[in-house]
Amino acid sequence: MRISELSSVFGFECIQDSYEDVELHDGYTSDLLSDVMAKAAQDAVLITIQAHKNTVAVASLVGIRAIVLCNARPILDDMIEVAKAEGIALFRTDRNQFQVSGLLYPAIHGKAG
Repeated sequence: MRISELSSVFGFECIQDSYEDVELHDGYTSDLLSDVMAKAAQDAVLITIQAHKNTVAVASLVGIRAIVLCNARPILDDMIEVAKAEGIALFRTDRNQFQVSGLLYPAIHGKAG
């Protein structure tokens, strides 16, 4: 699944679109940034409610390519600016983390559960 499909297939609102439209190989759902640093994979999408620039910094450190912010969280301009500088795609949805994880797992891994 390519990053652009987060919007075109799933309807997530693209907030920051200056990114390379690469294939996503995994996903990680967490609101604890130290957990993301320890466990998330490169070329993944991060599913979270943490809508601040530190989330982007952690994503960049790990090699995460896209962030989906759930529960229609408001996104500050400084988060968008840092994501643009790092080339990390930002999306927003009104769905919760459980719902988004359930949608993306089969799309990325080609199977359910």
